Amino acid sequence: MLDKRQFFINGAWVDPIKATDCEVINPATEQPIATISMGSEEDANAAVLAAKAAFPSFSQTSKQERIDLLKAIMSVYKKRYQEMADIITKEMGAPKLLSENAQAAVGIGHLQGFIDALNYYQFRQTLPNGDIIQREGIGVCGLITPWNWPMNQMVLKIAPALATGCTMVLKPSELTPLSAMLYADILHEAGVPKGVFNLINGEGPVVGSALSRHPDVQMMSFTGSTRGGVAVSKDAAETVKRVALELGGKSPNIIFADSDIKAAVTRGTRHVFANTGQSCNAPTRMLVERAAYEEAMQIAAQVAEQTQVGDPAEEGRHIGPLVSALQYERVQSLIQKGIEEGATLLAGGTGKPEGRNVGYFCKPTVFGNVNNDMTIAREEIFGPVLSIIPFDSEEEAIEIANDTPYGLAAYMDTGCEKRAERVANQLRAGMVRINGSDIDWGSPFGGYKMSGNGREGGHFGMDDFLEIKAISRP
Repeated sequence: MLDKRQFFINGAWVDPIKATDCEVINPATEQPIATISMGSEEDANAAVLAAKAAFPSFSQTSKQERIDLLKAIMSVYKKRYQEMADIITKEMGAPKLLSENAQAAVGIGHLQGFIDALNYYQFRQTLPNGDIIQREGIGVCGLITPWNWPMNQMVLKIAPALATGCTMVLKPSELTPLSAMLYADILHEAGVPKGVFNLINGEGPVVGSALSRHPDVQMMSFTGSTRGGVAVSKDAAETVKRVALELGGKSPNIIFADSDIKAAVTRGTRHVFANTGQSCNAPTRMLVERAAYEEAMQIAAQVAEQTQVGDPAEEGRHIGPLVSALQYERVQSLIQKGIEEGATLLAGGTGKPEGRNVGYFCKPTVFGNVNNDMTIAREEIFGPVLSIIPFDSEEEAIEIANDTPYGLAAYMDTGCEKRAERVANQLRAGMVRINGSDIDWGSPFGGYKMSGNGREGGHFGMDDFLEIKAISRP
């Protein structure tokens, strides 16, 4: 078992002020794979102090110096790519194929998006009235990242902070700290100056709150639950710091009858099951036009029955376990809630898949005859659970799609290009994906309403880390 009790502060691994052990559990085996220490407010203060000391010099580095630094990180990351993929499989249960092709791959794609954006980003410009507008790094940033896509969220916060000349303290999820600690080594090997990047493990109400309340932290960037985002915002309000939030979702997937129904339903169902349903932008509400509804339910049920659940360490196209016992119990309770509220269980259900008695494995589950008032249509389940809802008109589809407190993503399949544009313009979501397409690296990721504020990725992701200064000319 790995001993990972230290924190990364001021360019070195250091012991916690007071050791509080916590085991990191492999969700496929339910066995510990490492021991970390849970940090205290004092540990967070030490990390902020290091970041504050490093800011004056790092904020004055040139754009080219920061481009070169990001490129150096890219080089080291590629060298240690397989190591990153392997550790993500062990700590959060992402299947080997997913870890190699997606979970670790985003560390390259998003980083390249920031390198490209930084190349053309203008930190200084002159307005038509003659005044100079200068964009400067905001200062010390507190970064809090989740467990479901650990590398994705780290690079979406760390890279723009570095690109804009900010310094930072990262608090990764205590469920998946090993990938973050590996990334700390990668950043150090790439030449990130001491104090610019710091890492403290710990609980949100302790370390996360300490960062959010700290007067020397100028910005908090948080990805996680809406409840967690609210807590960060409340703590940050005391010192009037900037807060960027990427929170939950309950994304609609509108499938019109003029689509290729089999392809659209198959793709949408597989998307929900990918990463064992643990993606904030998963299209978990499938809205199907009445004429194609019965066919869609049959197809989705077949996809669920054909979806294999297996050991994440093994090769193959299967899904892995949920991340923890707590997450497993939450998903189980919501599946049971769907049954109790009268939805038709088309596939899956409660309990573990056959032959999977150890590990937090969950059956791929599909509900039909769902209405948008049911709990499974309202709450973010964060498991491999799909709800299929019928609609009769374009207007009703838009109404159901928007009838959610969230607004992260929306999906649509239609054979009519004009309808696609018309409907997309009315969906209250930060991203709309049409006919199986996806947004590219460097495009903004984020949502409306309770899905958060701010955007991540490319130059949009850099904006939140910058202050704007107006300078007059005499």
